[in-house]
Amino acid sequence: MLLEKTNRFWKAGLIERNKKTLLFAMIILILPIMTGGSDETPEVSDIEITWQDGEVYSSDDNASVDVQHMEELLSDIYDEAVVTNTLGSLDIMRRMVARLGENGYVAVDSGNQVDMTQAEQAVDFCKAVDEKKMDELTIIVVMEMGIRKFDLKTEDGSVNIVRGYYQYDQNGSLQNRSTVSYPADFWQYTEEGYLIFKGSYFSNESYILTLSGTPEHTMLRILPLDEKCREYNRKYILPVGYEQNNLFLCNWSEDDFGDLDFYDLFDRFYPMMHSQPVPYMADENLGVGAVYQVPEELFEDVIGAYFNIGCETLRSKTTYILELAAYEYRPRGFYEAEYPDIAYPEVVSYTQNEDGTVTLHINAVYPNGNMFKEFSHITVIRSLSEDSFQYVSNEIVLPEGDHEIWWHSNRLTEEEWKEVYGGDGS
Repeated sequence: MLLEKTNRFWKAGLIERNKKTLLFAMIILILPIMTGGSDETPEVSDIEITWQDGEVYSSDDNASVDVQHMEELLSDIYDEAVVTNTLGSLDIMRRMVARLGENGYVAVDSGNQVDMTQAEQAVDFCKAVDEKKMDELTIIVVMEMGIRKFDLKTEDGSVNIVRGYYQYDQNGSLQNRSTVSYPADFWQYTEEGYLIFKGSYFSNESYILTLSGTPEHTMLRILPLDEKCREYNRKYILPVGYEQNNLFLCNWSEDDFGDLDFYDLFDRFYPMMHSQPVPYMADENLGVGAVYQVPEELFEDVIGAYFNIGCETLRSKTTYILELAAYEYRPRGFYEAEYPDIAYPEVVSYTQNEDGTVTLHINAVYPNGNMFKEFSHITVIRSLSEDSFQYVSNEIVLPEGDHEIWWHSNRLTEEEWKEVYGGDGS
């Protein structure tokens, strides 16, 4: 039945409208077949040895000693985090990065939420690359469950990377889960302070699927960022982000809400407001489209908490059922999935306005595209109290003109929804 509806979807010409969604969805269907339908997560326990220029690479004793030293430095912080169940929290990440920096290591967190320590070493290395001098640098990236260790060497302008991934075991010891080596085929240190590099290494599993090497992209902020920018980002921008909504992907204002999808925003705002998932779930049967009637008070309270918008305006941009005093709501389904690899927002500057609003200047950072600025937008926020605020406007400023947000998929129109699922749903 599902394949029949997929064929109808294709014949109706709707696949061309959203072919990236179908590709992603079909991958989801195929992967369990390729992996034998196992629900178990593969255990990463063996060190991954990779071929580079025909030679086997393996980590040396010095690398192991270095990691043991870092393990000792971080052990008390790790133990505390385990006891308090705060492993991966911003405070723990910040303390780990600081501890490594105090002991001479170039360190940063995996989410670029903490300023890099010993950043001058990284800047000097980038200068050596530009000047085609010889130099070496080690960068430690602190992650929730371990660290990534990058050993960089440069000569004549080329850079070679050895990347090790070390994961905490049950005893709090850092165990080497994989080590790969590759030359950087893309290297850039941007004026904004980002170090971006990419290379490919050989992996048996990847080669079977793609007949090519496994690409690895890395993007690390070297130069510090105003902590207030990060605070604004964590409070206002990151909770919504760029996934399955268009709040920051189109132009709109309180005078004209444009193409905002308020159903997607209901999905994002409800957990922010109630600290629990949206109760209106898609049907477990991928071929069935679920339809709900959300009471007007609930829907309008959620949207009204984050927008200064009148009920009449909201109802005109949604499907409102007067006789039921409810909003028709159809959760995103199989045919509205989005590509999972997307950019993330970073607030890079802000302006406090006289009317009490804050103007945020934001770059969409996309590591796997080697882009620290996939696009840029300006978002205005109105703070109502310490814990409440409203979104006032959003404007795409770079690039100018039309720009396709390639990972985003709009919800099906009513006509498309009926074509895919048939009837009025269930």
